[in-house]
Amino acid sequence: MRNLNKKIKQPALIIFSLLIVGGVYLLGFYAGKDKTAYQGSLAYSPEVREMRANNKDNFDFNLYFEVWNSLKSEHVDKNKIKDSDLFYGSLEGMAAATGDPYTIFMNPEETTEFYEDLSGTFEGIGAEIGMRNEIITVIAPLDGTPAQKAGLRAGDKIYAIDGESVLGLSVNEAVKKIRGEKGTAVTLTIIRNDDKPSDIEIIRDKIVVNSVKTEMKENGVYYLQISNFNDDTQILFDKAVSDILLKNPKGIVLDLRNNPGGYLDTAIYIASDWIKEGPIVAEQFGENKRAEHPSRGQARLSGIKTAVLINEGSASASEIVAGALRDYKKATIIGKQSFGKGSVQNVRDLSDGSSLKITVARWLTPEGDYIHDKGIAPQIEVDISEDDINNNRDPQLERAINFILENK
Repeated sequence: MRNLNKKIKQPALIIFSLLIVGGVYLLGFYAGKDKTAYQGSLAYSPEVREMRANNKDNFDFNLYFEVWNSLKSEHVDKNKIKDSDLFYGSLEGMAAATGDPYTIFMNPEETTEFYEDLSGTFEGIGAEIGMRNEIITVIAPLDGTPAQKAGLRAGDKIYAIDGESVLGLSVNEAVKKIRGEKGTAVTLTIIRNDDKPSDIEIIRDKIVVNSVKTEMKENGVYYLQISNFNDDTQILFDKAVSDILLKNPKGIVLDLRNNPGGYLDTAIYIASDWIKEGPIVAEQFGENKRAEHPSRGQARLSGIKTAVLINEGSASASEIVAGALRDYKKATIIGKQSFGKGSVQNVRDLSDGSSLKITVARWLTPEGDYIHDKGIAPQIEVDISEDDINNNRDPQLERAINFILENK
């Protein structure tokens, strides 16, 4: 689940700094201490324990290398342990220690996959997952992907991957297990609502996502679906706006269902086509610092009746757009309660090709609504039943179209 500012931070020196600091501590330790004495009882004496308990924020980086060397010398499978796994694993743990599921360290391979996702081309099942109430949860299966075709749905709770429990896994670790080469299979054990666990086998494929799809309905309503806020979204959206202005429809249905988010800048740009002036979203940083992001002012669609479709898979940047259009009364929200992700992440590229995704702010709608963990409630709630899905019916879309025609 992403809500990213398009401005990527400059490469950081975290890894280099860690090595330098740790190296200085290590050099000082070996210059002034006897190794045997260090390994003796003094290190674990009551006096030392009491001292450490009273100085919880006073850490010695020697401990890092003490653990490293112990694992390398004493672990039963020490010959199989890779230095890179220990090193990157420790950085993953550092990010995880924030307690924020959206702050994660990504090694070079994961970073490449992350940017492939944003480009709209990757291999896998085509689903966005996140952490909800400490359970790995499907945020949204992308339209037309193996995940959707296999029957995976927004809100499905994942309890096992290929028969192995996901208990204790981070989102990043779960993604690693789910992704894979085209043509290979992965089985997800899911629980839907209060049903019993069931297995869904999904054959991975090459996923190519065009984030914007359009259709001029016969009844004169323009259907505009945005599945992600990715690299291609702004260009495709501009083409759609030109088409809308040319065809002069009776109204627009903006479908943000199962849209897990993406670039913050793109969400602001799109909302600005309905909103002439005023803030689109406000970021709340630490130390009571706040920044408002104003409309870009184009407002090319401001006079066209609009309905926005959301559901449990609408998250992050898609909630920013829905919240702004709701607050300015530029659209009516129809469907089901959205996911509820009210935080913003920046991606900091690191010197070895890895990256750190950091939660830098919480965001609020123009009227100050903090939607994290509660989502956006539709103004017109419409369910989709199991029977609707099995018979390829879409009562939410039907209700949105009827709303526009009835209120034209």
